[in-house]
Amino acid sequence: MVGQVASRPLWWRVLRAVWAYVRSAPATFMWLAVLLYTAHVAAELSPHVLDRVLGNRSTNLHHLSEDPVRVLISSAFWLDGGSWIEYFLLYNIFHVPAERWLGTLRWFGVIVIAHVGATYISEGVLYWAIENGHAPADRVNTLDVGVSYALAGIAAVLTYRIPSPWRYLYLAGVLVVVIRPLIGHITFTEVGHFSAALLGLACYPLVRAKTRRNEQLVPAAST
Repeated sequence: MVGQVASRPLWWRVLRAVWAYVRSAPATFMWLAVLLYTAHVAAELSPHVLDRVLGNRSTNLHHLSEDPVRVLISSAFWLDGGSWIEYFLLYNIFHVPAERWLGTLRWFGVIVIAHVGATYISEGVLYWAIENGHAPADRVNTLDVGVSYALAGIAAVLTYRIPSPWRYLYLAGVLVVVIRPLIGHITFTEVGHFSAALLGLACYPLVRAKTRRNEQLVPAAST
């Protein structure tokens, strides 16, 4: 059987390897496929129409008070800034190994916790700012779509995938990325990224069994 595979043309073996890689994280690549489609749609729209489309899917205070489930789901399938290629690379760096490690169900659980939790925390901070006169009242309709909260949560939870002592260096890098924007002028989006990373770290109970298994395998692999 091995000899038969080796005798196949190079393009066939490459295609087989790519397909095996995609199948190892199916939900991640289905998500990327949807984002590719919506990115193409967004590129075809005029700026005015695009603002209206994204605004209708924004997890802002107005929509969260009226139709939270719809906007929490739809906002996760549109990109607000950055190219699809950029997110393709980031998804392969963070989401693919996370889904392969945790399994699709637990990976999805971390995403929901980070995306929903960070949205409500950041919009709650914005609501407080509006109520106390630190932000204009029209910010209840601010634009808030995208996948960055989920990405921050997944990047953080991967800390537990990395063996000691390297995990602490990785964690320091994650914290620098989400804390540095908070120094100076703070926006609700920066609060959201920071909150998503903390929520990802708080998902340890979901990954505890996987983490212990990794720690048990490290000494065996080094002998």
